[in-house]
Amino acid sequence: MKIIYKITYPNGKIYIGKDLTNSINYFGSANSRLIEKDFTDEERDDFTIRRQIIWKSEIASDKEVNEKEVEFIIKYNSNNPEIGYNQWPKFKNTNP
Repeated sequence: MKIIYKITYPNGKIYIGKDLTNSINYFGSANSRLIEKDFTDEERDDFTIRRQIIWKSEIASDKEVNEKEVEFIIKYNSNNPEIGYNQWPKFKNTNP
């Protein structure tokens, strides 16, 4: 089973990722240094993140999963630094 998931951090920011093996213990490859800037030492002591499977397929090719991942990153706007932690595709701010 191949999945696309959404991780939500305690500050409300999100990360969209894919897992080609549907491992229950995989929480993505978001940039830790980027995330840690948003939390104090106290906040880092005890927090909960949520992982939701937002799409899954038993028959999709890896290429199709990659395309779906980008589709969901754009849909959820998780590459906007104010909303999420995805750094690709690069966010293009359309507001002047």
